[in-house]
Amino acid sequence: MLTAEFKNCTVPVSKLGMGCMRLPVIDGQDDKIDKVRAQAIIDRAVEGGITYFDTAHYYHSGESQIFMGEALASYSRDRYLLATKMPVWGLESPGDLEKVFEEQLKKLRTDYFDFYLLHALNKELFEKVITFDAYGFIAKKKAEGYIRNIGFSFHDSPDVLQTVVDRYDWDFAQLQINYVDWEKQQAKQQHDILRKKDIPCIIMEPVRGGKLANPGTKAEALLKAARPDKSVVSWALRFAGGLPGILTVLSGMTTMEQLEENIAEFSALEPLSADDLKLLEKAADAFNKRNMVPCTACGYCIDCPSGVDIPGMFELFNRFELGGEKDTFLNGWSAFGSKTADSCIKCGVCLPLCPQGIEIPAQLEKVAALQKRLSE
Repeated sequence: MLTAEFKNCTVPVSKLGMGCMRLPVIDGQDDKIDKVRAQAIIDRAVEGGITYFDTAHYYHSGESQIFMGEALASYSRDRYLLATKMPVWGLESPGDLEKVFEEQLKKLRTDYFDFYLLHALNKELFEKVITFDAYGFIAKKKAEGYIRNIGFSFHDSPDVLQTVVDRYDWDFAQLQINYVDWEKQQAKQQHDILRKKDIPCIIMEPVRGGKLANPGTKAEALLKAARPDKSVVSWALRFAGGLPGILTVLSGMTTMEQLEENIAEFSALEPLSADDLKLLEKAADAFNKRNMVPCTACGYCIDCPSGVDIPGMFELFNRFELGGEKDTFLNGWSAFGSKTADSCIKCGVCLPLCPQGIEIPAQLEKVAALQKRLSE
């Protein structure tokens, strides 16, 4: 496993990090982690050289931190690096900072965090960070020894990112970077901002929530023709891992097969050539021309007041757009019961929660219209 030394860390940071928001679950229920399968994945990750484990307060409906505390309990604390995040959007008062932080220490069975982030910052949430002095809180915890490195994850424009990095001193930052979002969501500009400030970058969503494992017939044909020996996922991982200033690349690995492929990739990361990068531009263009919802299934919108399974609806729609059959879509729709897109009342609660900036009610209306059309 490729690694890099980093300040205040007991072990080198593995180039591949384990993202713990897509652990295997039972019966498709996000809050029911399949502990047997998930433990096997964590154990193999450690054995394979992964040292960086990333979780968050609301991953798996709040169960990820609890599970990770259990899963890593048998390992010496100085053998792995632990990252979690302060859910700024869920804070009702400055006093909640201490309450949440103490709860996280307890759930993760640790005395300190190697990496601690202010979670999913955008313009609105950064204003809340300032109002609640959330940065001052985590800086104090760092000074007291409860945090080794402080940073933030981010979902907004380059202008907002510039404001965030200019306001405070950061040890690292976490950005959504992949070959599709390099231009589509201005990831290149954001990466450049971190480079100019000399802030190490952690990459999230290198495979765009798994979407780049199945980028569409045209994009896949381009990549497989160029390198029949490489999977389409390999292209996404090599793009992310080969960028300058990258500390680690997080991958939310759900299966042992995904884990093994990723460990192999990051044990000897093959750089992309100039021609390879031009080919990825063509693949990204082909990907973006499809009529798909750019959902990464992060689950931040999951607590819909009307009970709609928003990520599930978008996944069902996208599968149909990728060439799925009518009966498969309709049977899938029926399986959601009352959690379907036509239950959306357009309340807008989900809108500020979506890191991708998806107009969720409008997109759900599109899914519902497809169901109606296929049912006629």
